[in-house]
Amino acid sequence: MIHPLIVAYATMVRREVLRFSRAWFRTLLPPMMNTWLYFLIFGSLIGPRIGTMGGCPYASFMMPGLVMMSVIVSSYTNVASSVYSARFQRYIEEVLVAPVPRWLSVAGFVTGGVIRGILVGLLVLAVAACFVPVSFHAPLHGVLMLLLSSVLFSLGGFLNALYAGSFDDISVVPTLLLTPLIYLGGVFYTVDVLPPFWESVSRLNPLLHVISVFRYGFLGVADAPLELSYAVTLLLLVLLFLWAVLLIRGRR
Repeated sequence: MIHPLIVAYATMVRREVLRFSRAWFRTLLPPMMNTWLYFLIFGSLIGPRIGTMGGCPYASFMMPGLVMMSVIVSSYTNVASSVYSARFQRYIEEVLVAPVPRWLSVAGFVTGGVIRGILVGLLVLAVAACFVPVSFHAPLHGVLMLLLSSVLFSLGGFLNALYAGSFDDISVVPTLLLTPLIYLGGVFYTVDVLPPFWESVSRLNPLLHVISVFRYGFLGVADAPLELSYAVTLLLLVLLFLWAVLLIRGRR
């Protein structure tokens, strides 16, 4: 007999997957189109003028950052919109009165964001393979950071949705916080080329560590020590998870 908690978790995950898969043209197609444009402009037109970055052809250097950027944005927005919609439609009240642990409720929403993030990442990687050869230096690091980052930013979207007072508030954090962090996180360049002040700022950026490990999985180059990057990512993940569980308990 299947444990009731497993049934509850699987039901929430199924709902989240159906939610974004039914609107695939809005949730899955845009990241692929954006990646195609990035490679067309930066990879094919500007890349040859830049030459190499971090000892790699520029288009190849840029590829892991673009994949991770798509994963981060998709994971974040999926959970943020889903949780806020649940609040707006009063569905969240049914989740809160259900006889399941609060951490399981958080895990159900977050897993939906993780699945969308990883699926988008694979689709973007397939588009990238049309422009640059894809090889793996340390695939385990790439897969592990892909999973950790999608969980981390799904939790970030969960918290954003709990604090949001309107649908407009969901877009404020990605616009004012997430986007600058992404572009200062080494997606398009190695931080060694920045002026000293901005290099120091970028090294404090948690997204730099996420992208650094993911790029190491493909190319074998990293902007920060792997141990430090994993420590920062795991610490933030645990803190955001505990924060999310405490908040949702407070809405009981």
